Amino acid sequence: MDHAPRLGARTGTPPAVARTAPPSTGTRTAAAGTATSTGTGTATPVTAPGPDTAAAAEERRSSGGFLARAALVTAVLSVAGSVLGLVRDQALARLFGAGGETDAFLVAWTVPEFAATLLIEDGLAFALVPMFSLALARRARGAPGDQVRALVASTLPRLLLAFAAVGALVAAAAPVLVRALAPGLPDQALAVDCTRLTATCVVSFGLAGYCSAALRAHRRFLAPAAIYVAYNTGIITAMFVLGGRWGVRSAAVGVAVGGVLMVVAQLPSLLGQLRRRDGGGRPPGTGDGDARPLALALFATVLLFALCRQSQVLIERFLASGLPSGAISHLNYAQKVAQIPMTLSLMLCTVTFPVVARALADGDTERARDRVERDVALAAALVLLGAATVVACAPQIVRLLFQRGAFTAADTAATAGVMRVYALGLLGQTVVGALARSYFSAGRASWYPFGAMAVGVTATAAVGAAAVGPWGVTGIAAANAAGITVTAALLLAGTGPRSVPVRVRRVLGDLGRPLLAAAVATGAGALAADRVADGGAALSLAVGAATVGGVFVALGLALGVRGLLPVRFLHPVTRRLPHGRFRFRFPFHDHDR
Repeated sequence: MDHAPRLGARTGTPPAVARTAPPSTGTRTAAAGTATSTGTGTATPVTAPGPDTAAAAEERRSSGGFLARAALVTAVLSVAGSVLGLVRDQALARLFGAGGETDAFLVAWTVPEFAATLLIEDGLAFALVPMFSLALARRARGAPGDQVRALVASTLPRLLLAFAAVGALVAAAAPVLVRALAPGLPDQALAVDCTRLTATCVVSFGLAGYCSAALRAHRRFLAPAAIYVAYNTGIITAMFVLGGRWGVRSAAVGVAVGGVLMVVAQLPSLLGQLRRRDGGGRPPGTGDGDARPLALALFATVLLFALCRQSQVLIERFLASGLPSGAISHLNYAQKVAQIPMTLSLMLCTVTFPVVARALADGDTERARDRVERDVALAAALVLLGAATVVACAPQIVRLLFQRGAFTAADTAATAGVMRVYALGLLGQTVVGALARSYFSAGRASWYPFGAMAVGVTATAAVGAAAVGPWGVTGIAAANAAGITVTAALLLAGTGPRSVPVRVRRVLGDLGRPLLAAAVATGAGALAADRVADGGAALSLAVGAATVGGVFVALGLALGVRGLLPVRFLHPVTRRLPHGRFRFRFPFHDHDR
């Protein structure tokens, strides 16, 4: 069986079972057995090879090569999902415009937005990935029974009941929610209908998030990365098939259908993982009684943090509901496009989060710290490059994506202005997303992220209330950027005993250098795009984006931007292995186990 490159100085310290001796010399001892290691680094089992084999597999899955392949595949599928998300938004704009009917649906869209954040992207994953990582670490150390199956048996039924109860409550309370979210909305009955249809996603998103967390902890990234492809396909299909008869309600039906498709896309892979390892059934005592208070506290802190973060959307839509018709739509379209760079930049953190959690479960704090610092540096460079492109070329982007059908030139101008302001908060959004994972990666409850997020949301509300009068939707976007930047600063300042102890000065340097490069690149890109504006939006966008990219990379290399230097993270993907031929192993096959 071919092995991926082992961890070395560039990728951090190997897991605990591999730290006792270099892989090329001597012997190494696992928790429940001993193995001899040859000079080539291939272990020959002597006794009880199970834990050592698991440790070797874990080492391969923590290597730079595996993580690079996983990040690449995840990014490709995420881009596909984002493209389909844009197609979805284009279809919504073309079929229903940016008026009162779309505003009504977008109020109901708050439900899947919240559910995605709480149950798929942040909340549930922050709690479950460390729990599954700890179970896998215990199984690798030879703990009795199958720790993973025991975890599923003790958590999934309770969570499923909770999802069903919350979904039913949302559907029943839809009129109250709509009045609270958008008191100035003209067609509240339509918004109530759409909200009740989208309430089904609480159950489907919860199951999808559970599957995603379990699969990522097992280092299976293909199915979780494909869920938004399935989801957006369901919405787009429903709008075109049912839009003529049901109007914008068809989009809400699509949310319900897409949620089911997210579960269907992952269930076979998860069932396969649960079947493959049989540790002899559930042990007589699984320790659930001791773990439940900690698990409940962890879930509470994680979900409150995610809920508080997503409440920024509620504040924005509440403030925008009193503005002229279409304001909520302009906010929505601007936010969707502006957040694409953030989403792509955080793909790396999504892939490496299980690695950080497993390192902490193995007691390897140094490896976890190095991984978090590298993630923040690379994610910051990527998101700032994207933000610079968005700010420099916002009108061209909106014109190409949305200006057709019922979406007018006035809608383009309004959306582009809001999008540029939103982009100012993208670095803060990325830092919050990256650092929040480090607070919860040890599987311990921490109230600090919730407190930091609450301060940021308060800042958003205060700035938004003061700015919405004179500046309208642009003021709301500025409030969003200000609030999330405050939260990012607080999370960075609070690292240490509460989190993975990153080196704050080093992280600040990793953020400051690409920020300067992005500022210069934005100006250069905007000037270049304006010079060829007469050639059409496509040409103007191409020239502007190319200029932004060229200036950012050149200046970033000159400044020593960590994410742009010879990328150690990606190097193992293109290296030649000792036997002399290039190998690219798909990171999800059974032999990686």
